[in-house]
Amino acid sequence: MHHFLACTALAASLLSVPVAALAQSAEQYRDDALSIDRLIDENYAYLDRFADGKAPAGAQMQAEAAAVTDASSLLRYAERRLSTLADHHAITGSSFSSSRALVPSYSDLWIERIGGVYRVMAVRDDSPADTSGIVVGDRLVQIDNRPVAQAVDDFWSDLGVTPPPEGEAYAARVLAAGRRDRPRILTVQSGNDAPRTLSLPNLYSVERTERGPVTVARTADGLTIRLNDSLGDDATIAAFDQTMQQARAGETVTIDLRDTPGGGNTVVARAIMGWFVSEPRPYQVHRSMAEERRTSIPRQWIEQILPREGRHHTGPVKVRVGRWTGSMGEGLAIGLDAIGATVSGCPMAGLLGAIYDYRLEHSGLVIKLPAERLSNVSGVPREQFSCRPE
Repeated sequence: MHHFLACTALAASLLSVPVAALAQSAEQYRDDALSIDRLIDENYAYLDRFADGKAPAGAQMQAEAAAVTDASSLLRYAERRLSTLADHHAITGSSFSSSRALVPSYSDLWIERIGGVYRVMAVRDDSPADTSGIVVGDRLVQIDNRPVAQAVDDFWSDLGVTPPPEGEAYAARVLAAGRRDRPRILTVQSGNDAPRTLSLPNLYSVERTERGPVTVARTADGLTIRLNDSLGDDATIAAFDQTMQQARAGETVTIDLRDTPGGGNTVVARAIMGWFVSEPRPYQVHRSMAEERRTSIPRQWIEQILPREGRHHTGPVKVRVGRWTGSMGEGLAIGLDAIGATVSGCPMAGLLGAIYDYRLEHSGLVIKLPAERLSNVSGVPREQFSCRPE
């Protein structure tokens, strides 16, 4: 069975909040809840997604914030408040056992709304959805025995806000991934066939096969290195280095990023890219929106790949991506593209920006928000990157 791995920070529980930082009164928990709007207004890098430049927030959300009295009600409110952004990259650092599954880390269907129809655009390899026979092109008809359009409408009505851009597809993906403590009941239809209703386990309950940071294969096409959702693991550097020692001079190296939904860090990504440059090369452009809002002075910088002494490969590089290439996986793909690698398999997850952690003052609850805009060296936003024709 496929190994579905998420960053440990994303899988944290309520117990991950330091005891010394826990709020001492209902008023302090309430203050933390009310502070989330300010965090979003000051730091969320993509407010221009919304028509008025303000994150959606209605009277219902305000009432829920005012009703927070403890850690449980704060976390529940925070999860719901961030859902109004319709951004898979905006999440809490803690969760309930019944929280909605993280997309794409714990999802196996990529759903888009096309012409009023919710259609399966990608299926995760070896996942419950895959083994059940769901294929690209199928229509998602019902979720938990409700018409999918009704389920999506109910999702946004429950939050008390109008769906923001792409909000319907966002909700469909979240609902199709289900809750962490129960199976999903999905009805799908292929062409003119009769609809099929399937009970699928959520990916939190799927048995995990232990794998190393990388999986290696050599074929007539060269050496293929698959990253096993390991871009946040420093051990990946040594594993990748050891694997690259097997690469023959001039041999094609294919880096498979189709299972990197959990993101990672730039140290690991730069270590990988450093194998393929002989001089400093730009790979990603950052823009800090919080500083720009605070000072009215734009700030933008280019991050570089640097060569690594004694570690260099001169052969062709290919990169394979897909909908479960997310966050740092996407950054690695655009960086390798910038230095001449051939990238295939687009589109990727399209996760927005670089996440910063914001710890609420009294409770210690962590709010994760995309605070930097990211683009490739040509200025194309990372979330809009498309593969070049081969």
